[in-house]
Amino acid sequence: MVDSGNSYGERVSRLVGWGHWFAFFNIVASMLIGTRYIVQSPWPETLLGQFYLAVSWVGHFGFLVFALYLLVLFPLTFILPSRKLFRLVAVIFATVGQTILLIDTQAYQSINLHLTPVVWELLFSEDKSALSTDLQHLFVVMPLIFLIQLALSEWVWRKQRKLSHKHVGRPLAAVFFLSFMTSHLVYIWADAYFYNPITSQRSNFPLSYPMTAKSFMEKHGLLDREEYLKRLAENEGNVELVNYPLEKLEFNRRVNKLNVLMISVNNLRADALNPEEMPNLYEFAENNQNFRNHYSSSNDTYGAFGLFYGLPTSYASSIKAQGASPVLLDVLKDQGYNFGLFSGSGFEDDLYSEIIFRDLKLAEDLDGTQAHTDKQSIANWNTWLTEKASQPWFSYIEVTTVDNFESIPSNNDEEMSASDRFKKAYEYAVKSADKTVASIIDELEKNGLLTNTIVIITSNHGSEFNETNTNSWGANSNYSRYQLQVPMVIQWPGMLAGEFNHSTSHLDLSVTLLQDMLGVSSNPYDYSSGRNLFDESRRRWILAGDTRELALITSSQTTVIDKFGNYKLYDKNYKRLRDDAPKLPVLMQGLTELQRFYSKND
Repeated sequence: MVDSGNSYGERVSRLVGWGHWFAFFNIVASMLIGTRYIVQSPWPETLLGQFYLAVSWVGHFGFLVFALYLLVLFPLTFILPSRKLFRLVAVIFATVGQTILLIDTQAYQSINLHLTPVVWELLFSEDKSALSTDLQHLFVVMPLIFLIQLALSEWVWRKQRKLSHKHVGRPLAAVFFLSFMTSHLVYIWADAYFYNPITSQRSNFPLSYPMTAKSFMEKHGLLDREEYLKRLAENEGNVELVNYPLEKLEFNRRVNKLNVLMISVNNLRADALNPEEMPNLYEFAENNQNFRNHYSSSNDTYGAFGLFYGLPTSYASSIKAQGASPVLLDVLKDQGYNFGLFSGSGFEDDLYSEIIFRDLKLAEDLDGTQAHTDKQSIANWNTWLTEKASQPWFSYIEVTTVDNFESIPSNNDEEMSASDRFKKAYEYAVKSADKTVASIIDELEKNGLLTNTIVIITSNHGSEFNETNTNSWGANSNYSRYQLQVPMVIQWPGMLAGEFNHSTSHLDLSVTLLQDMLGVSSNPYDYSSGRNLFDESRRRWILAGDTRELALITSSQTTVIDKFGNYKLYDKNYKRLRDDAPKLPVLMQGLTELQRFYSKND
């Protein structure tokens, strides 16, 4: 029914006034619910950090609720003909909003994530878990929230004139506005000056996107670029974003101080390890430990990150900001190992200089890091080996021939298709890399070092020849087995040769060396997302990904989740499954693993 007792203007004016007060009390309710985020998040250690938390709490929820009012309810004030209907719509809208906020707080407390499509999938999945049950229980309070909102609606309507006469509306609005502006201005400063007690709060609240303005500040003379870069260098390593390792390592196992040689033949597919393309490495694999179902932790260069850290690639940016070195390298240094790092590309990727091998003291002792061909790097390695052979050592050699296979003039037959020439060039590069690897092993044998050296031969990622029919060539375009599966061949002195077909990952290597060679008795859970390579018990999933996405790989499916929580599901041949839902236990474990090493409140 259309109201007829008052003029249209009077009715709209009263509804607008009512809407403002109704929004205000919902802001207060949202702030109270929002205290659950504060309880779950690390408490700022400084007074300025605590001040920012307070103003961002007030400003963010004030802005969020009032913005929703302006976007949704305010226009309806002029459209809906009945004040009772309008108030009912407002009550329903507020009930849904507060319920969603309550669900988001529960998701944040359980898995440290705000609501995303994946979390909604967990919520409505037929599979049961503690989280989905807790989230679904929150819907039970929805009728209670509705009744509270209904009572609030009626109370505000009756008390509207009295509330208006108190003249507190504008001061309250000013408090929320100033809190909102202050929080963003303070964050702009904190971001420019690397003030971690504030910048670490970036994702505390839902839909929170604090402002940054380094370019604007530099343009207007408020920020000196050279000083900023100097602060950037000084602050690396002074923040605690990850707890890695979670606990101090314990050493109660037998130490076996063998040398370690790790060879990464970059861009090498798992099926390239065959008698035709790599006869030398194939024979070496036949006589040692060959892991036939091995996955890199990434489809790009960051596969090396997982190899050394035992962590998913998603941790790389935090590890870099914190300056944390791999546990594996720390233990090797503590036990007196010498290091030799060599690369056919001179380690041109920043992954090595800024993350994995960033320790300056370590870098000063390395020769060969400026080599720019495999031939040069192997020659430098030979020289280094002669000097260091009498002491326990760790050496990493990056063979880059297959990385640059497209530049190799292997076949000029114009009658061949482009794809065939692509494959032929790759095969030619693989054969060349096989000879390089053979020369390295021969050098070890010539120096009598094979009997006391663990030799590990693998790759940072695989390479695809459009087997998925998605026009994917090379790497870094999907998480199919062609781009992720790589060889993993190990010669471990004193260990019998064997072929292993259970699923293994790059995340497993550091655990294996720490446990079986360096005497670490701590639970791998404390320092890695992997487990011992020789553990043949069934694993539910393999974790892979890059800095933008996560891939959870099972025997039948691959689930890819982006940083916004959107997911895609593929079958074992990497064909899109549009109508299927991901497996809840796999999602839960994978999402938990991605949060496990981040710093939290004790």
